[in-house]
Amino acid sequence: MEYFQKMRGVTKSLPGPGWQEIAWSWLGAFVGIAAVSSLNYTFLADSDLILIIGSFGASAVLIYGAIRSPLAQPRNLMGGHIFSAAIGVFCFQTFHSQMWLAAALAVATAIAVMHLTRTLHPPGGATALIAVIGSENIHALGYLYVIMPVALGAGVMLVMALLVNNIPKTRQYPEFWF
Repeated sequence: MEYFQKMRGVTKSLPGPGWQEIAWSWLGAFVGIAAVSSLNYTFLADSDLILIIGSFGASAVLIYGAIRSPLAQPRNLMGGHIFSAAIGVFCFQTFHSQMWLAAALAVATAIAVMHLTRTLHPPGGATALIAVIGSENIHALGYLYVIMPVALGAGVMLVMALLVNNIPKTRQYPEFWF
């Protein structure tokens, strides 16, 4: 019974953010995703390359909406995505004949490595998984996937986060770099 009691939680929900915080989070996410997306569709539309992946949407939640979270800091954003991308590519290339195993190993190993390197960034798990379950275009990139779209796209989003999150006097980003 004690086991099930733990599922009740220990505190009440935090109060919601004010409208200004919501507005700045919206603007940051819009600008960040727009920058990566417009670069993707303007310069890469006629190629097999991509600059935007689904896990960047989750990163936007953190780096524009939860800017004080340790999981949203530049070290975590960049390191979490880069380590996870490399692990995902390795798992796909090594275990592609057993996709269920490649997917599970990619996500679990990415989490362990992010913990070990102090770069825990939850969207990194999705980045690792995308490397395994992504399209043929993703698979064809091989380790280039780590550089583009992952490192380059996350870097563009980081620059936008630095610019937008520091406009209002009430916000400061980052809390730490390393």
